[in-house]
Amino acid sequence: MAAEDRLRTYRGKRDFERTREPSGRARRTRGAQPRFVVQIHDARRMHFDFRLQLDDVLKSWSVPKGPSTDPGDKRLAVPTEDHPLEYEEFEGVIPKGEYGGGTVIVWDRGTYEPLSHDRRGRPVDFAESLERGHATFRLHGAKLHGEYALTRFRGGTDGEEAWLLVRKGPARPDEHGTPDPRRARSVRSGRTLAQVAAAAGRE
Repeated sequence: MAAEDRLRTYRGKRDFERTREPSGRARRTRGAQPRFVVQIHDARRMHFDFRLQLDDVLKSWSVPKGPSTDPGDKRLAVPTEDHPLEYEEFEGVIPKGEYGGGTVIVWDRGTYEPLSHDRRGRPVDFAESLERGHATFRLHGAKLHGEYALTRFRGGTDGEEAWLLVRKGPARPDEHGTPDPRRARSVRSGRTLAQVAAAAGRE
């Protein structure tokens, strides 16, 4: 499916005359490693947005408690609409009354390495593994490192999907679960949610 079609839902929910969110223009650079980004979004409910590049879009999940570095933590991840690649850079305040109104910071970003395979150990295309409901990958971020898995575990009565995001492998002594989102700092600007919101208020 073309990126234009995959972004139809994203664009339909936003008024780009009001929000500074990107409308989507970028195309993937051939040969480049796929990207990931984790944003903290202080909207109606505080949550983390976990996004993995798949071809020309960012596949996205809302993770209420955020990704954890502790393998014992199973994090609920609810799929949201595909986002444009430029969203990796987005940080700022979405106006009140707009879809997702609230403050956003880029908590972590980097590249990821697809690791999905079948029961015989043969590599499986990453898009196909997501379609099947189980994908594994290794994150190479500023804060998140190591192997993670996304697993679809049930379907809601209204047809919505639900997934689990889990860190694989042994816990490391230098990793401490998930940070307090209100104290966390952006890897893009070094600012907290409150500082980004205050800066936007002065503009």
